[in-house]
Amino acid sequence: MIVIISGTNREGSLSSVFSNVLNEIYQEKGMDSKVLELSELPPETFSPSAYTEKPRKVLDFTNDILNASGLVIVVPEYNGSMPGALKLFIDLLPYPDSFEGRPICYIGIASGQFGALRPVEHLQQVFGYRNAYNFPKRVFVPAVHNVATHENGMCDAELESRLSKQADDFIQFCRSLGKDI
Repeated sequence: MIVIISGTNREGSLSSVFSNVLNEIYQEKGMDSKVLELSELPPETFSPSAYTEKPRKVLDFTNDILNASGLVIVVPEYNGSMPGALKLFIDLLPYPDSFEGRPICYIGIASGQFGALRPVEHLQQVFGYRNAYNFPKRVFVPAVHNVATHENGMCDAELESRLSKQADDFIQFCRSLGKDI
């Protein structure tokens, strides 16, 4: 299964729009896939006690991560990096099982001109440290509000084609690593 992480807990985010478009792309390619919406994490996820007593939704998401053949991260740029909720979620996942030998694909979205290059590079460092396999063909989306809206979803055929090509290549990458996908 391909698990797509919508990388912010902001409700109604464009990360969610992209994640759902990607879910459709993977399913059209015959892949079992699902979206994890960080906005569904309960407030107690952000309590210091969550490290020892994980909320039920964190445990459900953890199970999805542990059963994934590959992860796709849709990350918005927040102040030059990834959202804190995404980093906290990563930190709550079991070590080393969650990412050891797991392929990870990246889509960066931002209002600015660099399309979330910095948060994707930060994530590649984090996942590299955790011995994941960083898929090198990243997609960066600058001026994200020009290509996607909450009302209409993604409205850029060329971008959707790039995401579809990335999905094809990521599926092949996962298979080349011996993942049952």
